[in-house]
Amino acid sequence: MNDLPPDLPGLRTPETWLALSLERVRQHIATAERRDAERQRGEQARPPVPDWILEGGLNRDAPPVAVHVGGCHMAGKRCKGVPRDVALRALAEGVEACGHCRPDAELGFIDG
Repeated sequence: MNDLPPDLPGLRTPETWLALSLERVRQHIATAERRDAERQRGEQARPPVPDWILEGGLNRDAPPVAVHVGGCHMAGKRCKGVPRDVALRALAEGVEACGHCRPDAELGFIDG
């Protein structure tokens, strides 16, 4: 059983529609490939998670309010990565250790 028209003009219509549809699909594929490539570049360019985080106070001049292990999901938005010695110094100066990620235990910090 043949569902295509028998005449040449009748065959040109589905041919044109199929060519346009194929081009549209190829455009969507190209867009999806660009989006995936951008996502991969973004993941590769993402800076590494810091080992230690200082969470800042409410304003720029306020002292830090907490020390976190890098990647702690309890850390707020006002955070910056710091080296180990800065995190230890902050704990020694009385900055609170996050009760969730326990940076004091990770750092081997004993109060006193």
